[in-house]
Amino acid sequence: MVRYSREPDNTTKTCKARGSYLRVHFKNTRETAHAVKHMSLRRAVKFLNNVVVQKEIVPFKRFNGGVGRKAQAKQWKCTQGRWPKKSAEFLLQLLKNAESNAEFKGLDVDHLVIDHIQVNRAPNMRRRTYRAHGRINPYMSSPCHIEVILAEKDTVVPKPTAPEDEPKKPKKVSKKKMQRQKLKASRDG
Repeated sequence: MVRYSREPDNTTKTCKARGSYLRVHFKNTRETAHAVKHMSLRRAVKFLNNVVVQKEIVPFKRFNGGVGRKAQAKQWKCTQGRWPKKSAEFLLQLLKNAESNAEFKGLDVDHLVIDHIQVNRAPNMRRRTYRAHGRINPYMSSPCHIEVILAEKDTVVPKPTAPEDEPKKPKKVSKKKMQRQKLKASRDG
């Protein structure tokens, strides 16, 4: 049995899936996995499908050298992003596998949340490319290992709202702003 980097607290409410030596770029996959972390399973699948068709973007926060700025990245409070299609497809396959593991365990698929997702570098695969003057250079690929743990969360408690009969507190106004308002009132009146 393979070891995961983290073992879940309650094994009866969780399910796992992993992929090893996947031939997909490590850096892109790390950023995509970081974007879906702590999302519900349904939202993560929808997000990854949107990434494939470029409706939603994956923010690039760590491996962002040379990554262009995109307007869609604003929703992540970030400027740089891309749509790593292959990484999204690999993660979709992995989440589908984890979902079927959850169904086999008898978990409620609608309440599953991505509790843990991790991407590690795998050993580089080597090819060669031919250069000028009869030289040969390496042409390496950067595969990765991915592991996912889905956890079944209890019903989400909605955020409490303030009662309607309770009056709202007036917004605090600085001394400078009060003086400006008084001055404006005296000019108008």
